[in-house]
Amino acid sequence: MMGTDGHHSVTRWARAWSGCALQRHKLLLTAVGAACVAAGILVAVLVPQSDGPAWAMAVAGCLAAGVLLLTRVAVAWLRPSGPPLRPGGGSAL
Repeated sequence: MMGTDGHHSVTRWARAWSGCALQRHKLLLTAVGAACVAAGILVAVLVPQSDGPAWAMAVAGCLAAGVLLLTRVAVAWLRPSGPPLRPGGGSAL
């Protein structure tokens, strides 16, 4: 029963988590990652350090989000786009 609504929703979820957004929107995700890093630097420079742990957490959060996003984009860019490997380690072809 390939035409049922249940099958359609499963394929929609599979597409949503397959990494297609990373392939389609690399430039946008790179810009967002760079903006997160820039926001972390701006918070570190502009906000007085007298705010204590909140200041440190804001800086660490912005920098971490930006670095993680940029790293994810870089890994996707460097990873070969060939066919996925089978569980046994061989090529799918």
